[in-house]
Amino acid sequence: MGIRKILSRKRRKEIKQDLKVKEKQNLEIRDSLAMERTKLANERTFLAYMRTAMAMVLAGLTFIKVFEEDPFYIGVGIAFIPVGMAVAAFGYYRFARKKREVSQHTEAYTPTSQVHAEVIEQEKVMPDRQ
Repeated sequence: MGIRKILSRKRRKEIKQDLKVKEKQNLEIRDSLAMERTKLANERTFLAYMRTAMAMVLAGLTFIKVFEEDPFYIGVGIAFIPVGMAVAAFGYYRFARKKREVSQHTEAYTPTSQVHAEVIEQEKVMPDRQ
């Protein structure tokens, strides 16, 4: 005997509705995890900008200190410091802009699986009369 013969038509319909609710919940979980991954990627990118900026400033200070006698390398060192600071400012600007975009998207996102489950329960209790 196959499963189709065992289950009544009404029971199969209930199982299908329950599966739809579960699928909706799974989609919402996947979406919320994707939001978290996006936030973490944004933080990771910001830290990479800060690491690069810090390396440039430190390289500039190192050029100035190590090559005290050579004006060319002192000039290179002096140039590295503001460039590193500009990289840090640009990294922060991009981080803040992306964080704002993600938070706006998060605010617009509303999970619907609880609402969907409630509608199905109401349909079971009070089926529409057609």
